[in-house]
Amino acid sequence: MLFKETNLGGTYLIELEKKEDGRGFLARTWDAAKFRENGINFVIEEGYITQSLKKGTVRGFHYLKTAEQKLTRVLKGSVFEVVIDARPESKTYGSFFALTLKDSDYKMLYMEPGTAHAILVLEDNTEFMSMYSPAYAPGNEGGIRYNDPTFNIPWPIPVSDVSEKDMKWEDFKKTL
Repeated sequence: MLFKETNLGGTYLIELEKKEDGRGFLARTWDAAKFRENGINFVIEEGYITQSLKKGTVRGFHYLKTAEQKLTRVLKGSVFEVVIDARPESKTYGSFFALTLKDSDYKMLYMEPGTAHAILVLEDNTEFMSMYSPAYAPGNEGGIRYNDPTFNIPWPIPVSDVSEKDMKWEDFKKTL
C-alpha cells in the first residue's frame, strides 16, 4: 500500500500493490499498521456498498457533525470523487480535491475527519465501497449541495440524478 497525501492535508490516495502470478493477483486493502505509519488512527466501524444504476448520479456531499473518517474504493465502474475541506482550522479550509477513480485503478481514498465527500457516477451500474468511523447516527449528518456556488465543482459530465435530501442542503457558508 502506497500512501500519497493530496493537496488537502489528511486526505490520502492509496495505491494498492498487486502481487501477480499465473492465477491472477492478491492486493492488500487493509493494514492498520500501515495506516498508523502514515499518522492515521482509523478503526473501521461500519461499511457500505452503493450501487448506482445510471451515470450522472451524484451522492453527497455528506459529512458527520462529529468528525468522520472515510475510506472508499470503486468496485465496479468509475466515479468522479470530490472531497471538500470543511475544517475551519485547516490551511486548506474551503478547498476541494477531485479525481476520477475506476475499478481497474486499484486505488482507495482516505479522508480524515472534517471533510465532506461526494461522488458523481461516470458509468451505469457502478458499485462503490465506503468504510466509516464512527458509525452513522441519525441526526448527526450534515451536507453541502453538489452545485453550491462557493465551490463551482467542475463536474466532468452532466448531473442527472440527485436525491431530494441532497438538493436541500444550504450553501456552505450558512451550514458551517
